[in-house]
Amino acid sequence: MQFLAMLQEAPASTGSPIMTIVMFGLIFVIFYFFIIRPQNKKQKETEKMIAALKKGDKIVTIGGIHGTVVTTKEATVVVKVDDGTKIEFSRSAVASVVVDKKEEEKAAKKNAKEKAKQVEDKTESKDTPVEDDKKSEKTSSEE
Repeated sequence: MQFLAMLQEAPASTGSPIMTIVMFGLIFVIFYFFIIRPQNKKQKETEKMIAALKKGDKIVTIGGIHGTVVTTKEATVVVKVDDGTKIEFSRSAVASVVVDKKEEEKAAKKNAKEKAKQVEDKTESKDTPVEDDKKSEKTSSEE
């Protein structure tokens, strides 16, 4: 009985309403950065992946069906599952595009070669004008 009497006599909290608003604001910011923002980023990446589907891509559907894209339409994709089996799926049913490690390595090597070539081209283009300037300086000083 005394316990109930003590609860009834407990003073009300005197927290300021500004502090309550600040706490709700902080909770919203935390939710935004840890839940909302990553989810929006993932959704944009998925939409970009679905829009970039092309013939020959190996895909996995939401249901776990593996196959190769045969044709793409505006809202659907025809997937070759077996030798003579083709299934038409909605584009939104595509979960991911499968990338072979060998193809990925080839693409990485190709990109590395292209970057090296670009660097060589840039260094050669930088060297050429400098040499021309030196030659023109020599000819002007000789005169």
